[in-house]
Amino acid sequence: MSEIIKTYEEKMIKSCDTLAADYVTIRAGRANPHILDKLKVDYYGTPTPFQQVANVSVPEARMIQIQPWETSLLKEIEKAILMSDLGLTPTNDGKVIRLVFPELTEDRRKELVKDIKKKGENTKVAIRNIRRDANDAIKKLSKDTDMSEDEVKKNEDSIQKLTDKYVAQVDKMIDEKSKEIMTV
Repeated sequence: MSEIIKTYEEKMIKSCDTLAADYVTIRAGRANPHILDKLKVDYYGTPTPFQQVANVSVPEARMIQIQPWETSLLKEIEKAILMSDLGLTPTNDGKVIRLVFPELTEDRRKELVKDIKKKGENTKVAIRNIRRDANDAIKKLSKDTDMSEDEVKKNEDSIQKLTDKYVAQVDKMIDEKSKEIMTV
């Protein structure tokens, strides 16, 4: 029985990890090289992550500098950034590409906080769905074996405690990212 609970807890952890990865890509007015993590560059016909074709650094608080290993990739990197949903315009000087992060307006900050809360709510829904699946699995197992009602109740309570724990963790993540975005 503990294997079932462990399996569903791992799914809840994965949901939280996915949310954390999403939050890293939301820019807060400061340069964060992780916003490029989801982007791919066309490297000789193969979509390749930025980190594998260029040196990505943060020379200033609101600037990312991308220096490709091969200068022939400058145009491809620039194209990938322009086609993304980052909302940044790359500056190409023939050797490096610079991304300058403009200061976020109050409206844009509020919009980002709404997006953060929406993603957090979606993760909480996913965690609750995992709880439902776990409870269904416990009930199915109780019918197949001679499990007492007390054991079923105990296992459902364990799943509920895990659900509460990870929903609280998501709430904490939402609060932290919202504060980061709203801090000028």
